[in-house]
Amino acid sequence: MGHIQVGINLEFVRHDDKGFEWAVEKAAAIGYEFVEPMVHWGRELLSEAGYFHSVSLLDDPYRVKRACARAGVRLSGLSSHTPLCKPEISLEYLKQALRFAAECGAPVVNTDEGPKPAWTSVEEDHVLMRYVLTEAAAVAEARGLKIGLEPHQQYSRTPAGLQRICGLVDSPALGVNFDTGNSYLAGQDPYSWLESVAERLVHLHAKDISLSQSQAERGAVSGTPVGCACGDGVIDWRRVIEICRAAQGSVVFSVECGTIEQAERSLAHLRALLS
Repeated sequence: MGHIQVGINLEFVRHDDKGFEWAVEKAAAIGYEFVEPMVHWGRELLSEAGYFHSVSLLDDPYRVKRACARAGVRLSGLSSHTPLCKPEISLEYLKQALRFAAECGAPVVNTDEGPKPAWTSVEEDHVLMRYVLTEAAAVAEARGLKIGLEPHQQYSRTPAGLQRICGLVDSPALGVNFDTGNSYLAGQDPYSWLESVAERLVHLHAKDISLSQSQAERGAVSGTPVGCACGDGVIDWRRVIEICRAAQGSVVFSVECGTIEQAERSLAHLRALLS
């Protein structure tokens, strides 16, 4: 039987204009046991000034490790979304994120195929993704890490499309970071899709979708940055939990919502169902 634990993606403080350490402390104060920080390549103004939660891959990974130790939380993974179809961006970004994860103690690095170049064909894009994932998987395998491929963009918006990406490279490092909200908004049945990838599941983005967003966007988009509070939207969390419990291994549900108040209500809702 699968074991489920609950964490949160640090985007829940994205509108509070606070830095990484503050976000980790806030997640711990709410009661989360795991956090999923976002990492970026290079330097940018807001996070350097302490007004945004993202961490540069040029920072010391022990900055992340120390912050989590102080707050008493663990890392479920790193949010390192980078366009796999654009190797000039994604290859070094993803490899550095994996090396960073190994040092700070994150077991999973999450990504997706990202927006594609305007001029490439479908077949060319899959060759480019195979190149990036082959190189990245070698880095991940050597460190005992997993790469979580997420349904989020043009090719991974269907079960068959995500399966094709997962099959580009024969590596135990490649797994699935299933996103309940993205799969729903793409017009798919998130429950049957989750069942089909349950044995490859390495991480789960617990994202609920409000009824108003569902009515406005379902079938028209392939994803969304964050959702509403878990329990306030259209996702049947009891069913999601049942599917994951029927699978082998353990998984962290990393809540993706947009405010601190939503983070509080999401944790209360999921805890009630898990208990």
